[in-house]
Amino acid sequence: MSENYIVSARKYRPQTFDTVVGQSHITTTLKNAIKNKHLAHAYLFCGPRGVGKTTCARILARTINCESPTADMEACGTCSICTSFRDNTSFNVFELDAASNNSVDDIRELTSQVRFAPQHGRYKVYIIDEVHMLSASAFNAFLKTLEEPPPYAIFILATTEKHKILPTILSRCQIFDFRRITTTDTVGHLQSIAAKEHMVANEAALHVIAQKSEGCMRDALSMLDRIASFTNGMLTYANTMEHLNMLDADFYFRLTDLMLSQDVAGTLLQLDSALERGFEGDVIIGGLAEHLRNLMLCKDARMAKLLDVPGEHKQLYYEKANQTPPSYIISALNVVGQAELEYRNATNRRLHVEMCLIRLCYLLQAVNGASVATAGEKKNSDSLDALVGSVPAPVSAIVMPVREPAVAIAATVQTHTPAAVALPPSTPAVPMPVPAAPVHKPAAAPLGHSAIPPASGLSHMAKMMPSEGQAPAPASRKVSMNLLGGLDEAIQEATAALAAGPRVIDPAKAIEAFEAYKHELHKAQKGVLVSQFAMMKIEVLPPDEVHIVSPHELTDQYAREQRNTLIDFFCKALGMTVRITNEIREDESFLPVENKVLSRSEIYDVMVANNPNLGRLRDGLGLQIEY
Repeated sequence: MSENYIVSARKYRPQTFDTVVGQSHITTTLKNAIKNKHLAHAYLFCGPRGVGKTTCARILARTINCESPTADMEACGTCSICTSFRDNTSFNVFELDAASNNSVDDIRELTSQVRFAPQHGRYKVYIIDEVHMLSASAFNAFLKTLEEPPPYAIFILATTEKHKILPTILSRCQIFDFRRITTTDTVGHLQSIAAKEHMVANEAALHVIAQKSEGCMRDALSMLDRIASFTNGMLTYANTMEHLNMLDADFYFRLTDLMLSQDVAGTLLQLDSALERGFEGDVIIGGLAEHLRNLMLCKDARMAKLLDVPGEHKQLYYEKANQTPPSYIISALNVVGQAELEYRNATNRRLHVEMCLIRLCYLLQAVNGASVATAGEKKNSDSLDALVGSVPAPVSAIVMPVREPAVAIAATVQTHTPAAVALPPSTPAVPMPVPAAPVHKPAAAPLGHSAIPPASGLSHMAKMMPSEGQAPAPASRKVSMNLLGGLDEAIQEATAALAAGPRVIDPAKAIEAFEAYKHELHKAQKGVLVSQFAMMKIEVLPPDEVHIVSPHELTDQYAREQRNTLIDFFCKALGMTVRITNEIREDESFLPVENKVLSRSEIYDVMVANNPNLGRLRDGLGLQIEY
């Protein structure tokens, strides 16, 4: 009996278009083409493995040669041609495995057979499987025959990698794209086969097999045969998960409950139980990511169709999803996704998985803390706004960025005086440093800036207190005394600078500083910059401008690139802030003197120009110069 055993993938291979699973868009098109006699001379079937490409090719070859097809264009299965197809004795179908017959000689042998007409039937069909494995020279040898075959020849090419086929081949074929078989279609087909084989198969078990096959019917049937042998034809969800070495949904439900209850010890023990059963850490992390995704999908009824789990598990997913906050699920997916990316590079992979689960244990606390903090900040902000609104109109809090120019602060100090504060009768006055320059705060300004400290003369003012029913300002809003001292010094320096008057740049010192900068470039051995800056000169324009003049665009570009460095150098050398501007000005004084090669006559002329007596000597003696 064992010698006659045939695996399900071969035993239940479809023999008609109607029995092909999950490819109705292909089978309907082919049946209509046969019915209307619109058969092409070349077809290309492409798609993932195990989705029915070669099967459809064989069915097409059988149907177009059938002597008495049915009304819906299916092979009768009883005529001599159908019988020869079933017994693999037909001379009208030629199958070639391009993976092992990919040379030019193989294609030449095939094309030499095309010129002979079929002895029985209407068409000769050539099925070339894994056609992308043909060499480039074999493709070129096949081009002419593929484009203009005899009227009785039909070529059907099948491949899993369409992108590897030459465009010249693609343009000569009708292309049919096969898609992966859905989980629902796979489960339905497995149920029918289980019934024919007298198996007792749980729907959840078949659903797991369909998910594991990833749309490949051949893989699904192979797993069905394996598990049926393992369980003696009694397929349950538990033994299917055990045989496929997968963690069931109950494991992840328990793991999620432990993490939500922040039970770190229980979570790590749950992980250890999976590791002892031989599961790798990446499998556990990947399954947890899929579990969290299912919980997220259950949050919205519109996404329920995206939930790819057995029917008996859906209700449990809905219940658990209602118990899990959406913010936790989203944050957990981010943590798990990051851990999955970093798993391969981890040195201690078990510790890596454990740290991921520990983070998930405390994630709910972090999410809740963030929510509480956000709500608290909003409440404090509302209280501060009410506090500021309760201050009488003549008084306003001074809020100014720390980086405000010191001169502007000093000017404000000189032109404003503080106003008195009117306090409620029941509120005692508390001494507090008084702002020296009250400036009205814009409506959109943040409340966290520091107040301007007193400059002189004013030392105390009454502390502003909230009215009854208002929350006191948080302690973090208090002004730092170190910051107040720093601002006080800045105000005093700015006041002294205003009293001294504006500074004017010294041209001699600026030129000296520029030459010093060139010297620094020379010491640093920056040859390109040294040669470029040697052609520059500066013009000083009071009160604070240094104008750099360059002879051409390339030199000007180097000057602009060094602009910030030059500004810092001039500030240190001159003790004041300068502005640098640039200009391109063609000036022969910048250009280097060219070393011209003189002729002998020109050399003599130069000598006479330098010493006129030499010319008089030649004329007096009547000499003739030979050059």
